[in-house]
Amino acid sequence: MALLDGKIALITGGSRGIGAALVRAFHGAGAKVAFTYRSSAGPAEALVGELGENVRAYQSDASDYAGAEQLIKTVTEEMGGLNVLVNNAGITRDTLMLRMNEEQWDSVLDNNLKSVFNLTKHAMRGMMRGGGSIINMSSIVGIQGNAGQANYAASKAGIIGFSKSIAKEMGSRNLRCNVIAPGFIETDMTDELPEQVKQSYLATIPLKRLGRPEEIADACIFLASDMSSYVNGQVLSVDGGLS
Repeated sequence: MALLDGKIALITGGSRGIGAALVRAFHGAGAKVAFTYRSSAGPAEALVGELGENVRAYQSDASDYAGAEQLIKTVTEEMGGLNVLVNNAGITRDTLMLRMNEEQWDSVLDNNLKSVFNLTKHAMRGMMRGGGSIINMSSIVGIQGNAGQANYAASKAGIIGFSKSIAKEMGSRNLRCNVIAPGFIETDMTDELPEQVKQSYLATIPLKRLGRPEEIADACIFLASDMSSYVNGQVLSVDGGLS
């Protein structure tokens, strides 16, 4: 029996990078998987074509409150329920604070933090009837901060405080809420970094390599499964020992 047999999961930002790895892993673990994309229709359709049965893609903007409400309603009706929510969607607008403008601040907070509120708010009422797991994607930057990423760090730190609060509010309903905090992971974003920058990152990581999206997915599988049934309100850093 696969770890997520009988589970129905919704993963936001699932068409590329870590999100796509999550979709593949959850499907491989036996879950029925819905995932969202905002503009990457091609990769989303390709992923559905690759995995086939029990995987559906939905175009949605997680930062839109009403849109999130409609998404949860549609997914619940079409997939037959919802047991696991993974809030993975997010963006960066990196620049030093002296240069950061209001739009760069607001867009990151809306897409990274408000989106988590939106999806959690609309999903939790239905999920708490049968229990379930909410997994929110933070970052090592939300724990340690990073120059040039004050907006991103604030959004990811906010996710941690939000998640710990939800864990306390909903634990009595058997609805758990935990956080994954990835370190430096091999994605399109890190592929574009100059080699010198990559080497400077590697020098600070005890395992001396970048993480793989699949390693983030493995941690999420654990938190989504019944193996973590007594894990609630925790931050799991997947960062090669960086933190």
